Amino acid sequence: MKTYVQQIMLGTVTGSEEAARSTLQRIKAAGYDGLELNRFMIHPTSLLVRLMTRAAGMPTGKGGHLDWQALLREAGLGVASLHTDLGSLEREPEAVAREAQAFGTDKLVITGMYRFDYGSEDAVKGLSDRLNAAGAKAKAAGLSLLYHNHNVELLPVAPGRRAYDVLLEETDPALIGFEFDSFWFTDGGADPKAWMERLGRRMKLWHVTDRGSRPAGPAMTPIVKCDSLELGTGNMDLDGLRAAAEKNGVEGIILESHRNWIDKDPIRSLEMSAQWLKERYIR
Repeated sequence: MKTYVQQIMLGTVTGSEEAARSTLQRIKAAGYDGLELNRFMIHPTSLLVRLMTRAAGMPTGKGGHLDWQALLREAGLGVASLHTDLGSLEREPEAVAREAQAFGTDKLVITGMYRFDYGSEDAVKGLSDRLNAAGAKAKAAGLSLLYHNHNVELLPVAPGRRAYDVLLEETDPALIGFEFDSFWFTDGGADPKAWMERLGRRMKLWHVTDRGSRPAGPAMTPIVKCDSLELGTGNMDLDGLRAAAEKNGVEGIILESHRNWIDKDPIRSLEMSAQWLKERYIR
């Protein structure tokens, strides 16, 4: 199974061509097969967007002006998928498809909806209809469309029914697959392995990070804050999740964390996670 790094981890270390080249070389040396790209990071963005993403703990940096195709080709790295937003895919499906194909990937990923009521069953059914329509256009272009979860999809929309239930039931399996993020469902209090088993073959990619607390001196109270951690250093049942992913025939594993990196260094963090992956996937 191939392993990748989500580009969102790299905003602070790809602000120039020299920095990006060095970063990609270290990713290659760590044993990863490539990146998962974000459209908003491979195109120039406004200062406002950069400030907003930084405030959210996900700095996009200034790498949008770089030639990512050339940089990845030079580093010998591939592309797992291209993250986009549903609005862009609806407005310019041909342009999004061409861009994904130019990077050599056949997968597009919708990364959730902003300012959207996931607690409304009707709203989520409407979203499912939109995903089906976009998925049909992607399929016609030779691409697969996947949906990436966070924790908001666990909101209840009816007794015993969550937003993610609606998405699974209302989207067409022939048109929509899933990129499952086990960290966010763990964060939301759900059993990620149970959901992975339910997804079955519709789960095409696996977003992974570990979860726990990083000691920072004596605690003020017996309660410590949980956040993402390098693989194998937290409390998640990663081997159980790995087994479920393999059973589903997942095509790729994507490492993603937004912050809380060891030594505050995303490259050091992904290199440390590579040690867990090497024992299982990286050869």
